[in-house]
Order: sequence, then C-alpha cells, then structure tokens
Amino acid sequence: MTYYIGAHVSAAGGVQNSVKNAHEIGANAFALFTKNNRRWEGPPLKKADIESYQRFLQVYQYSPKHILPHASYLINPGHHDPEQLAKSRNALLDEFQRCEQLGIELINFHPGSHLNKMPVNDCLATIAESINMVLDQTKGVTAVIENTAGQGSNLGFDFEHLARIIEDVEDKSRVGVCIDTCHAFAAGYELRTEEGCDQTFETFDQVVGFDYLRALHLNDSKGAFDSRVDRHHSLGKGEIGETPFRYIMQDDRFRNMPLILETIEPEIWKDEIAWLRSLEAK
Repeated sequence: MTYYIGAHVSAAGGVQNSVKNAHEIGANAFALFTKNNRRWEGPPLKKADIESYQRFLQVYQYSPKHILPHASYLINPGHHDPEQLAKSRNALLDEFQRCEQLGIELINFHPGSHLNKMPVNDCLATIAESINMVLDQTKGVTAVIENTAGQGSNLGFDFEHLARIIEDVEDKSRVGVCIDTCHAFAAGYELRTEEGCDQTFETFDQVVGFDYLRALHLNDSKGAFDSRVDRHHSLGKGEIGETPFRYIMQDDRFRNMPLILETIEPEIWKDEIAWLRSLEAK
C-alpha cells in the first residue's frame, strides 16, 4: 500500500479533464465536482465524456478507490422544511447517480444544518434518513460524510455527530467519513503537536471508529483553534502548521485512501504534493 495524494482539481470542459489536471500536478488521487457545485441541477453527463474519463483513468493509471468527488454545497440533507429537504435529497441522489455512471466508489458531502429550526438530534436523524433513501436507490457508491468547522448551525463538527448519523444508516458497508484537518482544528480538535494528533485520532477511533475513515482533506487553517471559522490555508502557512501533515504521512493508517488538498493556492499544489511525498514513511 502507498499514500494517495491529490487535490480538488477542475473538471471544466468535461469530467475527463479532471484526470489530466490531476496528472499534471503529480497526483495519484484527486477530487472533482461532477456538476456545477453552486447549482441545484446540472446537465446530464455526456456519453462521450464518460468514455473519455474512463479512458483517461486507464492511461494515467488512477483507481476509482482514490477519487473523491464533492457534492454540491447547496445540499442540506438535514433541512427542517419538507420542500427544501426533498430538493436536497433529489440533488444528493443525482450526485450519487453521476458517480454510478462514472464508476466512482465514493462521494463526499457536508452533513447539513439545523438552521436553528430543529433539535440537533432530530437533524442528525434526518441526515441519516436522507442517506438511507439515497443508498436504497443506488449501488456501489459509498456516502462519505465530511466533518465541518461548525460555522453557524452546521452539524458534523463534533465526532459524536458523525457517529450518531452512522448509527442510523442501515447499510454500514456504504457509509464512511472524511476528516478535514482545517475543519477539525477549527472545531477544537488539537493538531498542532504530535500529542494533539495522537489524541484527536484516538478520540475519532473511540467515537466513530477508524474502520469508517475513507479519506482526508489536507488543509491548514486561517482561523484560530476552536474558532468555528472555516477558512483554508496552504500547508504550513496557517494556524495549524506542518505537524499534522508530517504525522499523517508517517502513519500507515492513512495509506490507501484519498488524501486531498483543498488549499488556497492551486499554483503550488504540485509543490505541496511533492513536499508531502518527501515526508512519506518508506
């Protein structure tokens, strides 16, 4: 097993271009949007684009296991309003179906927000129900819930939230978690020291379970510790520093899963990936 490192690359001009864009930065994993992430609906994937995407995966030697698309930011699977909830569920289903068409095995999304309109536990139960509904209508795609920074009324900043959602998901084989380092730090999980990393990942293992960890988003943070501010920074340039990234690249538990940069300077992604590779445990 090795480390699979990449970034959230552009799919402008067709999903197949994401593969070439990942290759150009020296990535062996990547993330993408399969549609416009700021719109509820997108045009159907073109057959020619799907075929080109599959061909490029073979040419550049990418595995579906190391591709982590991100669903639209508009989706709120825990919405209190029935009409808005239905809209979010339909949009999430569409994201899963696009992954089915492309042969992608994972889809990453934010769990949702209670918008100060419902109790936290009710919102978490609604999120799980949304996941169950989508999983029932699709095959082969795993729901990967991302931890959040806890801005506003967003849930998922507490590992307990993730555990409660998973508890209510019927098919445990098709649900997992993506830990975003910026979000975790902003939510109050210490990552600035090796001891802090040990404690944070031990807590995750105890509360959620390492078996559910499917991916990491590697981001430094412009926001302070426990600030609940979701602002990414380039690796080593923010409030977190280099320690957790060195830690992750020396820990076998993070091998064979997508490690995805969402840092703020795409022009240095190639350098960031090369730096992470230089830290790999051999």
